[in-house]
Amino acid sequence: MGKLLSVNLLQRVVVALVGIPFLLWLIKVGGVWFFCFFLLLALLAGFEFHRLARHKAHPPALWIVLVITLLFQVNFYQQFAEVWELLLGVMLALLVMELFLKDGSPLLNLGSILPGLLYVNLSFGSLLRLRFSEADGKGEILVFLMFFCVWSADIFAYFGGSTLGGRFIHRKLFERLSPHKTWEGFLCGLAGSVSAAMIYGSFVPQLPFKTAFLTGLLIGLASPAGDLIESMFKRDAGVKDSSGLIPGHGGVLDRFDTIMFVSPFIYFIAFHV
Repeated sequence: MGKLLSVNLLQRVVVALVGIPFLLWLIKVGGVWFFCFFLLLALLAGFEFHRLARHKAHPPALWIVLVITLLFQVNFYQQFAEVWELLLGVMLALLVMELFLKDGSPLLNLGSILPGLLYVNLSFGSLLRLRFSEADGKGEILVFLMFFCVWSADIFAYFGGSTLGGRFIHRKLFERLSPHKTWEGFLCGLAGSVSAAMIYGSFVPQLPFKTAFLTGLLIGLASPAGDLIESMFKRDAGVKDSSGLIPGHGGVLDRFDTIMFVSPFIYFIAFHV
């Protein structure tokens, strides 16, 4: 067991050493490279959610899910239609397709895949819109800020929870879905996210204090929710990881769950606060 944990930890460290510089480079260069990478992640996330849905129902064929995801992400990148128009078209298409399917319950079949389609596409779509939002570099700054806060929240929550967990508050954060999360870890993650936002903002004069602080605060508060939502789906499907695509980390849904959850909120903060 100890050897397995050591191998898993080594895999996580290697992936982080390679993946973090690559992600930072992608955020910096933007353009088609950024789009293609996150389009790939969205397609993989769609595949993983379809895999989870198959444990509970008979969702539409995988190719349909992938085509819908492709259309959504290209639309977010090129903005050739309003999102609500695409949503309406997808809903009508899925309802018509269900007429010709013979397996399972139509309510369960559609209900098992629609949340995943919306969650995956609106999350990665918000990230694309955020990155390509402004020519003056605002989008780039906010995406950097978001990743820094998420990473900082994860690190502080992990080490804070491991060191302080159970010593003061003696309560789990959400034991039904994640027995290892503690209130100590949550508070440490919140402090880490806000600290990262303030430090980053001090080096980027274009970033208003209010935006930096609200971003750090929101990510610190919401970080556990992204992980808990994904844990909820996995527990319902009866699987440990969404997939094994990323060594030591599980799948795209496992590794990018927090980014996916907070992206729409950061987009809202950027342009409506």
